[in-house]
Amino acid sequence: MVRDTRLTGSALRSRVSRNLKESVTIDARSLAVFRVFVGLLIIADVLLRSRNFWFFYTDEGVVPRSHAMAVTADNAFSIYHISTDPTVIAGLMIIQVLIAIQLIVGYKTRLATILSFLFVISLDYHNPFVTSYADVLFRLLVFWAIFLPLGERWSIDAVHRERNPRAEIASVASTLILGQMVFMYFYNGYHKAQSDVWGTGEAAPLVLGLDDMTFLLAEQVRAMPTLLSYGGLLWYAMMLISPLLLVLVGRKRMGLVALFMGGHFAFAITVRIGAFAYVAMAGLLLFIQPQIWRDGKAVLRYFDVDIEKPHARLKRLEHVAHAVPDWRLRGDAQRRARSQLYTLAIVTIVVTILLFSVGPYLPAGALVDEDAPHKQQIESTANAYMISQPDWTVFAPNPRTTDRYHVFVAQTDNGELLDVYNDRPLTFDRPHQELQKQYGTYRERFYMNSVRRAGDGSNTPALLAEHLCTTWEEEHDITLTHINMYVVSEDITIETINSPEDRDRSSRLFYEYGCGDHEPEQINFPDSMRP
Repeated sequence: MVRDTRLTGSALRSRVSRNLKESVTIDARSLAVFRVFVGLLIIADVLLRSRNFWFFYTDEGVVPRSHAMAVTADNAFSIYHISTDPTVIAGLMIIQVLIAIQLIVGYKTRLATILSFLFVISLDYHNPFVTSYADVLFRLLVFWAIFLPLGERWSIDAVHRERNPRAEIASVASTLILGQMVFMYFYNGYHKAQSDVWGTGEAAPLVLGLDDMTFLLAEQVRAMPTLLSYGGLLWYAMMLISPLLLVLVGRKRMGLVALFMGGHFAFAITVRIGAFAYVAMAGLLLFIQPQIWRDGKAVLRYFDVDIEKPHARLKRLEHVAHAVPDWRLRGDAQRRARSQLYTLAIVTIVVTILLFSVGPYLPAGALVDEDAPHKQQIESTANAYMISQPDWTVFAPNPRTTDRYHVFVAQTDNGELLDVYNDRPLTFDRPHQELQKQYGTYRERFYMNSVRRAGDGSNTPALLAEHLCTTWEEEHDITLTHINMYVVSEDITIETINSPEDRDRSSRLFYEYGCGDHEPEQINFPDSMRP
């Protein structure tokens, strides 16, 4: 009887161990698709940012290097800070794109991943006023990806490697990157749970009622409030059960991944929040396990899809890959040293996370005293490389319930009043029926949030005002004497989601500026012009 119990216990331990390993396993093919997706996102990000190159990324714009460095950590790492020459900055952007291409094809993949990470944080530090949660999640995923074999499959490295590629990866690194996604979702759900709005189904309609950040199919979706409410409730529930992304395996996991993918796709076509939806989709790709790849092949065979043609193309690409030079350390000693260095890096990161994230809540929490020098050093390093975890309060605990647009009242030297932000005669009426059109790009909205939130001691609004004073005279041959920055708010209720004209509207002056030698002062204009 005792023997049977031991056997049962041994079998149970074996099963638990097998399930735990399977839950943190990443299929090498999923890792390859993730690698390509990350490279494409980097290229897309650089190209999209280049639309505001002079305005946001040179000293001729509103965020000169000196200002970016003044508002970031003293030891902030940014390759883009080596020069203020626009040609150098543009050249660095081109290099970043080339490294992303290197990552996509999987050539010297770990080096390409490290360099991509350094360039990603460098560009974020070069203009910290236009970043969002999408950038935070992206750089964290790229950071954890450094410790994964992204080039294991479908890469030049795989062709050069003198062994068969691994089918799957289960390691501390795979646990960390999968855990990053789950932590982001669950922590966001935790914040949402602090509010009653998400539990009543009102949150999603209110979010879709924000004209200043919705686009494409948002108007059509708003016309289905009941469906939208149920969709919001489903998304809220998914945040709370997100740990199941790790607990479930195989087809069960894929069902939940599909729900998350569908949710992010819905965001991508309705809410203008940058690349967040696509970055999250990239992270979700890592949860696709071997069973799903097998099922995919079976489905293709069932529909009589020829899967040999892609294999033939891959073979031709392998011949091309063989022609690429293979420079690497081949000695056993060098390989062992590299493996030991990799292991040491992983262990250091894990111990740091445990001690300084979980440790304070344990009986031995005194080991991580808030004022301890080593803790401050670790936090300083984390800030320098932008790998600190944020609060993940996306639309939480309460979604924003005010639409916003900006009116910059400017006075000319002949007393004329203009709205120089929207390039029109002075009026506080909506500049566009769809408020998101007031911003040339989505990063301009993030920037204007930074301008509006800037404290009295910040130069952010002053730099924008000075830029407007200068460029307005150059482009319109009109001299401005003063600029007053206003934000106009519209209170959104369930009843006024589709009728902005019925909303309560108010304006707030948040900054005064004097162009040239003029002292800042509030510009007088008729009360009839106010909202």
